[in-house]
Amino acid sequence: MSHELISLAVLVIVFLVATVRGVNMGALALVASFIVGLAVYDATTDDVLAGFPSGLFVILVGVTYLFALAKNNGTVDWIVHGSVRAVGGRVALVPWAMFLVCAIVTAIGAVSPAAVAIVAPVAMGFAVRYQIHPVMMGMMVVQGATAGSFSPIGIFGSITNGVVEGNDLPGSQTFLFFSTFLAATLIAVVTYVAFGGRALIARGREDVQVAAMGAEAEQASYAATRSGGSGGTPHSAVEAKRSVAASSDVDDPSKLNAQRIVTLVGLVALMVGALGFDLDVGFTALTIAVALTLAFPASAKGAVEKISWGTVLLIGGIVTYVTLLQNQGVVDWLGDGVADVGAPLVAAVLICLIGAVVSAFASTTGIIGALIPLAVPFLLTDQVSAVGLIAALAISSSVVDCSPFSTNGALVVANAEPDQREMVFKRLMQWGMSIVVVAPVVAWAVLVVPTV
Repeated sequence: MSHELISLAVLVIVFLVATVRGVNMGALALVASFIVGLAVYDATTDDVLAGFPSGLFVILVGVTYLFALAKNNGTVDWIVHGSVRAVGGRVALVPWAMFLVCAIVTAIGAVSPAAVAIVAPVAMGFAVRYQIHPVMMGMMVVQGATAGSFSPIGIFGSITNGVVEGNDLPGSQTFLFFSTFLAATLIAVVTYVAFGGRALIARGREDVQVAAMGAEAEQASYAATRSGGSGGTPHSAVEAKRSVAASSDVDDPSKLNAQRIVTLVGLVALMVGALGFDLDVGFTALTIAVALTLAFPASAKGAVEKISWGTVLLIGGIVTYVTLLQNQGVVDWLGDGVADVGAPLVAAVLICLIGAVVSAFASTTGIIGALIPLAVPFLLTDQVSAVGLIAALAISSSVVDCSPFSTNGALVVANAEPDQREMVFKRLMQWGMSIVVVAPVVAWAVLVVPTV
C-alpha cells in the first residue's frame, strides 16, 4: 500500500475510533500525526508540530473565552429572557424565538452543542407545557445553532475562514455566513410547517401563558448557563428557582446592567472589527475578553475553565494531521485524483455528500477542518467556484446536525419527555437522513452549478 493510502486510511480510522469510542478526535489525530510522520514519512517532531494551527488556536480560545464571560455575567440570560418576552403573547413565535436565541449564542462564539445544551431544556419544556410538537421545537433549536455558527466570530465560521485564508483560497466571510444562515432558516421553515406551525398561528395571542413562559425562561436559562451549558439544567421550575435564590449576586436577567451593556458593545465591536476592518478575530476577542475581566473581575471567575478546550484540541489535532498530509504531498495527490474524474460538477457533489454523511455521525467541527484542506487542489484548478463550493460544503456538513447520532440531535432526544423520546428519535433520524441526501444536492445545485 502506498504512503498516501496509508495516511488517508489512518485519517478514516481516527474518525471511526473517535465516533465509536468517544475519544477526543484531536488527541487521536495528534498521536496519528506523530506516528505517521515519523514512521511513514521519516519526518521529525518539529516537522509535525509545524502544522499546528496557532492562528486557529488563538481564534478558538478568544471567542469561547468571550462567550464564557457572556454566560457568567448574565448576557446570555438576558438574550434568552428578552427573546421569549419579545413574542408578545404569540405562542406561534416561541419556536422562532428559540431559533434566534441559538443563532445569536453561536454567532457570538458558543460551540454549537453548548448552545443547544443551554436552550434545548428550556425549549423542550415549553413544547410540552404549551402543546408545541417536540420535533419542531428540537429542529428549530438545532438549526438555529447551525444558522449562527458560521458568523465571522462563530466557531464554524472561524474554522472555515481560517482554513480558506491559510490555503490562499478566494473566500467571502459575509457570503458564507448568509448562505448557511439562509439554508438553516429554510429547513426551519419546512419543519415549522410540517409539524403544526399553522395550527400554532391559528391560536393567536395567549398573553398569560407566554408571560409565565418568560418567567420560566428566566429561571431555566439561569440554571443552564450556570451549569456550564453541559446539559445539567434542572427540569423543574422549583429547582431553577432554588438555583437563582442560592446566588445573591445575580441581578434581574430581564435588565441590562453595566456588565451586560459593555459585553454587548464588545461583541458588536468584534463583529464590526472582523467584517469592516479585517481585524484578527482571535486577538480582538481576547483583547475584549481581557478588558471585561479587568473591568469586572468578580463575574470572570471560572471563565477560563469554560473555554472550549475540547474543541481547541479537536481542531488543533485534525489540522495538524491534515497539514502533515499537505506537506508530504498527499493532499495534492488526492486533489489530482479528484480532478482526474473529468467532471468537476460530479467531483463537487461527491465532496458535499461525503461531508454530509460523515458529519451526520461524527464531528461537524472535525469534518469542516479536514475536508476543505483535502479539497484545496481541486478548488485551485478553478473548475468550480471556490466560494460557492466552500459554502455548499459548509451547509452540507452542518445542517445534518439534527441527526440523533450527532451531539445536537442527541441533546434534543435527551431533553424530550420520556414517553416521547422514541418518537423524537425516529423522527429526527428520518429528517436527518433525508437532509443528508437533500441538502448537499440542493446546495450544490444552487451554489456550485451556476458558477461552472
